[in-house]
Amino acid sequence: MLYKDCKHFPGDRPCIYHKEENVKCETCSHYNPLDKKLLIIKLDAIGDVLRTTAILPPLKEKYPNYAITWCTKKASKELFKNNSYVDDVIVISENAEQRLDVEEFDIVINLDNSKLSSALATKVKGKTKIGFLLNKKGFVEPTSDKANYWLELAAFDDLKRENKKSHQQIMYEILELDYNIHEPIIQLSNDQINKSSKLFTKWKFDKKKLTLGLNIGVGSKWPSKAWAIHKWKELITSLAKENYNLLLLGGPEEENTINEIKNEFSFIADSGCDNSLLEFSGILNLCDILITADTLALHIATALKKYVVALIGPTSINEITLYNRGFKLSSDEHCRCFYNKHCKEDISCMEKISVEQVLNAVKKIEKNIPARKN
Repeated sequence: MLYKDCKHFPGDRPCIYHKEENVKCETCSHYNPLDKKLLIIKLDAIGDVLRTTAILPPLKEKYPNYAITWCTKKASKELFKNNSYVDDVIVISENAEQRLDVEEFDIVINLDNSKLSSALATKVKGKTKIGFLLNKKGFVEPTSDKANYWLELAAFDDLKRENKKSHQQIMYEILELDYNIHEPIIQLSNDQINKSSKLFTKWKFDKKKLTLGLNIGVGSKWPSKAWAIHKWKELITSLAKENYNLLLLGGPEEENTINEIKNEFSFIADSGCDNSLLEFSGILNLCDILITADTLALHIATALKKYVVALIGPTSINEITLYNRGFKLSSDEHCRCFYNKHCKEDISCMEKISVEQVLNAVKKIEKNIPARKN
C-alpha cells in the first residue's frame, strides 16, 4: 500500500528511503504523515532569505507537527538543499502559481513586504495569515502592530536610523517567537566540506595560520555598500606582514577587480568567481575570519558561526547581528545616502572606515581563536 500522505513521498518518484533501504510504506520506520502545513513566503534577496531562515528552529519548536514549505525565487533555491527544517520548496517561475492555486495551508507567513510577496500571501488558501497581505487597491497591509513597525521602517529613513532592533528580532516579534534568536540555517554536506578542505592543499595554505576571507564584492544592486578597492589593497599590504592565509572571495561581478588584486598580490589565494551558492559557502567555511561589507557573504558567515568584521555604511547597522562573533565597523558620521544605490558625497561613509579599524578588529578577534598546532 502507498502512503500518499507521507512527507517523504514527492509524488513523482520514489522517496529517498525506498531508494536507499529498499523499504515500502507498510514496513517503513520513516513514515511521517503530514498533519498540518505551514507556508513561508520570502522571495529575495538571497541574503535576506538566508537571514530569515533564523526563524526555522523556533517555528519547528512552536509547530512541531507542521510540514514547512518555503516559497522563494530560483536564485535562493539552493539554500534549502540540505535544510532539515524545510520539507518542501516552491519556486517562483517553476511551479509556484500552479501549486499555490491548489494547495491549502494552516498557517501562511509572509515576512516580505513587497507587493508580489504580499499578493501571493493574499491569494494562497490559509486559515491563519501572518505578516503582510495585499488589499484590493494594491496596498500592502500588515496583519499586526508588530508587522506594521517593519512596514514603517521600510517607509521612513528617520525611523530606520533610530531602530535598535536586529532584523531577526523584528521577525521574531511578528511571529511571537521566543527571543533566543538562532543563527541563519545553511547546512553543508560532508561531501561539500571535504571538497572544500582539499583547497587548502591547492592553495598551499599553512594550517598553523589563521585564514582570513576578504569578500571584496557587493554585487550590482547596492554599489554604495562597497569598500573602495584602494582600501582593500592597503589592507592586503598590511596583512601580508602578518601571519595569515589570505583568501579572495567574490562572484561573477567582481571578476575584474579580483584579477586586478591577484596581479598585484601574487601571494593571495583566489577562490574563483563562478562557484555555486553552496560551493561558495563551503569555501567560506574554511575561513576563520571574514572581512566583508553588508552582503550575502556576511549572512553565510553568521550561519556557519564564523567570526566577522562587517563594514557597514548606507544600511542599518542595528538590523545586522553577528551573534557576538565579530565587530561591526562604520563611520563616526551619519550616512547621507542612506539606502541609496549610489553615494553622492565626495567622500562616502564607507570610505571613512579605515584600514586601521579593520586591523584592530582582526587582532581582537584573533585573541579568541586558539593557536594552531598542526
